[in-house]
Amino acid sequence: MNIYWFKRDLRLEDNEPLHEASKQSEKLLLIYFLEDKLISDPHYSNFHWNFVKQSIEDINLSLGKKSILFLNCDPIEGFKKISETYKIKSIYSHMETGIELTYLRDIDVKKYCDSNSIHWFEYEKNYVKRGLKNRKRWIKGWNEYVKSPVLKLDIKNLNILDIKHLSKIFNVTDTKTDKNKHLQPGGTSNGLKYLQSFLEVRNKSYNQNISKPLESRSSCSRLSPYLSWGNLSSRYVWQQAYESIKKGNSPFQIRSFLSRLRWNSHFIQRFEMEHSIEFGSVNRGYSDLKKKKVKKYYDSWENGETGYPLVDASIVCLKTTGYLNFRMRSMIVSFLTHHLWQPWQSATFFLAQNFLDFEPGIHYSQLQMQAGETGVNTIRIYNPTKNAIEKDKEAGFIKKWLPKLKEVPIPLIYEPWKMSEIEQSLFNCKIGKDYPKPIVDISETRKFALEKLWSIRKIKKVKEEKKRILEKHINT
Repeated sequence: MNIYWFKRDLRLEDNEPLHEASKQSEKLLLIYFLEDKLISDPHYSNFHWNFVKQSIEDINLSLGKKSILFLNCDPIEGFKKISETYKIKSIYSHMETGIELTYLRDIDVKKYCDSNSIHWFEYEKNYVKRGLKNRKRWIKGWNEYVKSPVLKLDIKNLNILDIKHLSKIFNVTDTKTDKNKHLQPGGTSNGLKYLQSFLEVRNKSYNQNISKPLESRSSCSRLSPYLSWGNLSSRYVWQQAYESIKKGNSPFQIRSFLSRLRWNSHFIQRFEMEHSIEFGSVNRGYSDLKKKKVKKYYDSWENGETGYPLVDASIVCLKTTGYLNFRMRSMIVSFLTHHLWQPWQSATFFLAQNFLDFEPGIHYSQLQMQAGETGVNTIRIYNPTKNAIEKDKEAGFIKKWLPKLKEVPIPLIYEPWKMSEIEQSLFNCKIGKDYPKPIVDISETRKFALEKLWSIRKIKKVKEEKKRILEKHINT
């Protein structure tokens, strides 16, 4: 018997290891391990595990009478128990570019397989390659990958092992989840709906609305969770988008989207090549930058109570829906790390838990970029008031997520602390009671952060690290 081990690749189509496993003569067991170590890991939340369960259910619907063995146990424990009934010849899976916990787990699984004469075949995912020293010819390779044939799976003729017997041995985990209208549902079929609606209709205002917190929710692709959890492959999405361009559907908008699709793999490749950024800045010259975590500041930020409406609305929205557009993600990190001068590491788990599309490689790269600690990227310190005025012109986003401000008119809603006592009574919003006063003065904090970050860039170690980073990660 062979095993296909699902990880963050929850799909049947364009799945290379599954495609290869399906060619073998042995019965194939499809399995997913819901691991306690991951459930308790602070990067994850029920947002993620419900998405996984929905994805498993979606696959099972496609399989018909056969299904995935969905177990709440450690992989090695599971393989050992299966081996008591069946002889495992081979295991097929994708290589996972994940957090340190999953990397160490995979090292242990490899040792187990070697000691038990089990062949473990691992395949790269979305052209993220293991063992690279630099990015020479990486773009060329990625372009060739996305243009290569999408792998089709003959589902009807899959020689899948019936899990009835194993279901009696194991305590099989239920895949049912409560419906949540605020969250995108998991599964390839749902990912395809988002892809189709984006390519046919929603892309028309893609570039125009990409930075707007409210409008971007419908005009952006919203494919990120389906890519992060592997419901769709980058190659499949790229080819569908390219076909849409050939049909004359908004070529400028869709080409912009495709450029960002490549950046998705780029950042994951960076993490694969430099996984230490899970714990420290990619530019080691910033190791001497010590920011003290101030509980008052951090709690106000995490609770959406900073007194800056666009920051607070973004936090509340994220905690409810698992999604923010890129500009708002950047802004809330900038506010925490620049205006509140808190370490980027303090945001790691809160944001990971709430981003439905949490992808370690993108997560850590973007946290450090927005914190201004790469020594390579432009230092951007976002002004939340300016962004609110420019990107939420009708204040629809702020009013939706901060109902206490819904009666406050423009322009006062962008700076509610400027309301007089009479205005506060008139608009039913008492500053300091119904809505907090600004926690800091951003004109002062911006100046402090800029001076500090630019002075650090002049340090010899930071400059040396910048050169190293560019030589290692620049795409050619």
